[in-house]
Amino acid sequence: MKCLYACKMYPPALHLNHQPIVYGRSMMNQPDEDFKEEESLREDLKFYFMNPCEKYRARRQIPWKLGLQILKIVMVTTQLILFGLSNQLVVSFKEENTVAFKHLFLKNYSGVDEDDYSCSVYTQQDVYDSIFFAINQASYRQLKNISLGTLGYEQDEDDLTGLQICKQQYKKGTMLPSNDTLHIDSTIETECIHLDPRELAAKETSDLKNSSFFRLEFYRLIQVDISFKLKGIDLQTIHDRELPDCYEFENTITFNNRAHSGKMKIFFDTDADIEECKDWNISGSIQKNTQYTLVFDGFVIVSCIASLILCTRSIILALKLQKRFVNFFLEKYKRHVCSADRLEFINGWYVLVIISDTMTIIGSIMKMEIKAKNLTSYDVCSIFLGTSTLLVWVGVIRYLGYFQTYNVLILTMQASLPKVLRFCCCAGMIYLGYTFCGWIVLGPYHEKFEDLNTVAECLFSLVNGDDMFATFAQIQQKSTLVWLFSRLYLYSFISLFIYMILSLFIALITDAYDTIKKYQQIGAPVTDLHEFLKQCSSEQYSTRPQTSMSFCCYRRQKSDDNMILIN
Repeated sequence: MKCLYACKMYPPALHLNHQPIVYGRSMMNQPDEDFKEEESLREDLKFYFMNPCEKYRARRQIPWKLGLQILKIVMVTTQLILFGLSNQLVVSFKEENTVAFKHLFLKNYSGVDEDDYSCSVYTQQDVYDSIFFAINQASYRQLKNISLGTLGYEQDEDDLTGLQICKQQYKKGTMLPSNDTLHIDSTIETECIHLDPRELAAKETSDLKNSSFFRLEFYRLIQVDISFKLKGIDLQTIHDRELPDCYEFENTITFNNRAHSGKMKIFFDTDADIEECKDWNISGSIQKNTQYTLVFDGFVIVSCIASLILCTRSIILALKLQKRFVNFFLEKYKRHVCSADRLEFINGWYVLVIISDTMTIIGSIMKMEIKAKNLTSYDVCSIFLGTSTLLVWVGVIRYLGYFQTYNVLILTMQASLPKVLRFCCCAGMIYLGYTFCGWIVLGPYHEKFEDLNTVAECLFSLVNGDDMFATFAQIQQKSTLVWLFSRLYLYSFISLFIYMILSLFIALITDAYDTIKKYQQIGAPVTDLHEFLKQCSSEQYSTRPQTSMSFCCYRRQKSDDNMILIN
């Protein structure tokens, strides 16, 4: 089927120089050895392009790869679900701790972030109150008494790592707004102090207020950072019969005054790292459950290794068969096989399976290490297992292609993909132009156009007809010129992409579908490879009796004989 779009078609009995080429046994002068070699090649090619059930009927070759792929789909999906349930506990624990930290250390936190920052203050007194509130809450005694979680400070030898407070400010300067006078040295100075959490108490924070470090000159203050590390243990995994995780939370509270606009934004950032618990002793059924999971992961690895070996072997045999066919055509008919005919031997599904198996093996090994608490790379493991499962399920399309109804859909996707990709490249240039234009013009007046990433997402939503009214309505009318430009910009983009480009996109796919349907009705043009396979004289492929091996291996009805298959 690939040759229909990738190389020039020739009538089955014509050579490039218009001399007849006769395939098969009609050449009476052909030596017996050459004839046997040609028939052997033709039968091997015919067998190679059969589906697993046809191969079983022809030579009683058990479809090991098919059975293994079905088993692997079940095992890989089960493994992903088990890992996903475990990963949900990790994600929920991190998110809930982040919310708890904001309520613990941010004064008057409402529970909802204002924008990309947690909260904001507007007076000098509010700044001082927020800083000392965080310091007071982070004291060892206070944290131990008020926190609901299993939290504690990281202990370095005999000392507890405490709070580090740093302030950044311009080196020196004077400012008189009433006289429009400003003298500033833009060199940034950073000054830090370290506070022991055991020495901090509510009654001692008043002494800190008298410290020269906390006498802030707001006209040259850039930002204040409060950093501290906390340890925590996730005990909810015990209820799911899993070993608990130990966490290290690196928390940073940032009072950002870079804009000097009268509004100081407060950011709370936490970075949670999972660490191996140094000393734990847990009894019960948890250990046994962990061992069962590790054994199951081992079976997944073994099945993927077997699948990897079988698919690699199939690709190697296909390349050898391709070489035989190319050499035969060159010696027999003095013709070079077109590149599309060569690509027919490279089964893309096998390549997909090999990539999927490799990622599953790596992900399963990482999952076993995570389960045994020797590794904490949840994100990397999720990428490997998630991508491999995606590829496994995409590979199911290959087996749907053995049925005529589903094969039409698959062939339509295959035939239209090159044209669609070329069309998307052209349309993408227009899309990028609108993206840059919207960012630079509408960015200061519309929150959906503030940065390039947001602009691209907004325009993509408009192409799909989403959020149109809100996009029109949220433009600020501070500038009449920009407001008029926004109307021209949005109306032209929506009209161009929805009514023209999107319609052309659908037309390409519809055209490919009509072509496939026509080929199934009147027959598709043949290439040298297809014509060569038609002359197979062996009867072993058509006279085998039916077997009851599997429902899918029963013979298809005659109406299906001319359907186009993908391998």
